[in-house]
Amino acid sequence: MTAGTEPNTPNSKLDRLLSSLEQGLRTSFALSPAGRASPASGVAEAATLSEGDRQLAGALMRVNHVGEVCAQALYQSQSLFSRTPALRQHFQHAAQEEREHLAWTRERVAQLGTHTSRLTPVWYAGAFAIGTVAGMVGDKVSLGFVVETERQVEEHLAGHLDRLPAADTPSRRIVEQMKEDEARHAEEALAAGALDLPKPVKLAMRLAAGLMTRTAHYI
Repeated sequence: MTAGTEPNTPNSKLDRLLSSLEQGLRTSFALSPAGRASPASGVAEAATLSEGDRQLAGALMRVNHVGEVCAQALYQSQSLFSRTPALRQHFQHAAQEEREHLAWTRERVAQLGTHTSRLTPVWYAGAFAIGTVAGMVGDKVSLGFVVETERQVEEHLAGHLDRLPAADTPSRRIVEQMKEDEARHAEEALAAGALDLPKPVKLAMRLAAGLMTRTAHYI
């Protein structure tokens, strides 16, 4: 092995790339196990939930599931291109919590009698590409991207709490816990040295997120 060559260990870039690819396939096509029980566990379904309310809740939870698909892709790509082991561990820990969100939303979508987005692999690939660019620019930019993403997601989830039917307690419990976790992820990224992104970048992120949510609401 020549000097400066990273050994072929579980922490090598090749192994991390293969792990990211495997996680991408699991996210797009397989059921993801959750470490924490869903906040909706043991919460009874409302007998008064109308068909219209059920369809609305299903669409909103489908959008939330897509958001978690994108979060997986972002954290996987940012971890892959991070310069330091400590920051890679930071991204991987956040990705684990997002996998729990992924499992909760997927389960809730099925309970509401609808489907996850048919464009899931497209969402994952696009978010992975964005996270790759952020990661290659530098760790502080990558962390800044996390902060802005999580703040926009927190705002988006607050909007969903306003729109979800009041009687849909299971969905509301899930979204409330997700909102709390996303706020913490943003604070952790700030504490790790995140750079505040330029306003045009934040605006572009908001426009891209808006396109995704409008599309995933129906497809």
